[in-house]
Amino acid sequence: MVRLLEQYRSEVVPALKEKLGRDNIHSLPRLQKIVVNMGVGQAVQDRKILEEVTQHLAVLTGQKPQITRARKSVAAFKLREGNEVGCRVTLRGHRMYEFLDRLITLVLPRVRDFRGLNPKAFDGRGNYSLGLSEQMVFPEVNPDSVKNTQGMNITIVSTAQTDDEGRVLLREFGMPLQPD
Repeated sequence: MVRLLEQYRSEVVPALKEKLGRDNIHSLPRLQKIVVNMGVGQAVQDRKILEEVTQHLAVLTGQKPQITRARKSVAAFKLREGNEVGCRVTLRGHRMYEFLDRLITLVLPRVRDFRGLNPKAFDGRGNYSLGLSEQMVFPEVNPDSVKNTQGMNITIVSTAQTDDEGRVLLREFGMPLQPD
């Protein structure tokens, strides 16, 4: 059993029932998926950079990344429609909880000058997005194998209806959000 999933069932659900004032556990917010996205602008010039980033993302998430392609041509960026410009992974189930556990306990404390996450980075529907400036904050990535540092966007999608419900859910999981 995944540690964070067990924590959700034993600790988070009763706390959410109390804080949100609901008895039905199916009406409580829960995690749906986590999407990790790495946009690689330099991939247009050098394909090896995209391959390296894809390998790192596969190591971080335990799942093979999907290559994303440009939807439109942009002459200023020398970008044509259909060019490979990044990769992404959608995590669900046990892998999602394992990734979130590693993110909260290992990765975020390793970020330099970390004072907590912005509590206003919700989208209005209870989903939270955050960005990391480099992939080397993950302990799985060998710093010697990194030739190009690359940032990533992490989106945590929940069934919460409002930002307040999403904030309560993530705080119960132990997400280090700054005080409002």
